[in-house]
Amino acid sequence: MQKSAIVLLATGFEEIEATCPIDLLRRADVSTTIASCEEGLLVAGRSGIKIEADRHLDQDLDKNHDMLVIPGGPAVFKLRNNLRILSLIHSFDENEKPIGAICAAPLLLLDSKVLRTRKHTAHGSVSDELPNLDTTQRVVQDENLTTSRGAGTAIEFGLGLIEVLHGKEKAKEIGHSIHAGTLPIREKRQ
Repeated sequence: MQKSAIVLLATGFEEIEATCPIDLLRRADVSTTIASCEEGLLVAGRSGIKIEADRHLDQDLDKNHDMLVIPGGPAVFKLRNNLRILSLIHSFDENEKPIGAICAAPLLLLDSKVLRTRKHTAHGSVSDELPNLDTTQRVVQDENLTTSRGAGTAIEFGLGLIEVLHGKEKAKEIGHSIHAGTLPIREKRQ
């Protein structure tokens, strides 16, 4: 059965952190839906690059997808006040479905009360709110959460998401096909 993922886009999302995982997941044959958290489907990123979402965020997305992916960027600070987003994150976690968050997006994991004591990483700019973040690893996987540092780690993050859904061999295959080198070294706890 084909796996599926949903990637959330809100105005000010970090383009690299959204497009790398979307591209890599699709290369791995993961049905990847881009969901707009805005009124329109065309969403502008932090650098002004606009991406047209596949659909609007709706109530059934947590039931219809295997994984939730949240890019970082200034959009995260707006989403922190969005109860629908926080509820969606909480629902994925409650159902033990994988969640990927990169850059500042782990703040949403904190706000939705799913981070708890799990190991994680994030962009250094949010270390005041996430004082226990691991700054030694580029990608950290703990239980159903995969976190990453920022735009410079987006390919490793995407490959880590593939590994969660399809295993290490598929992630290596996709990484090799794009000349990404080896898989990221990350701490993993069951």
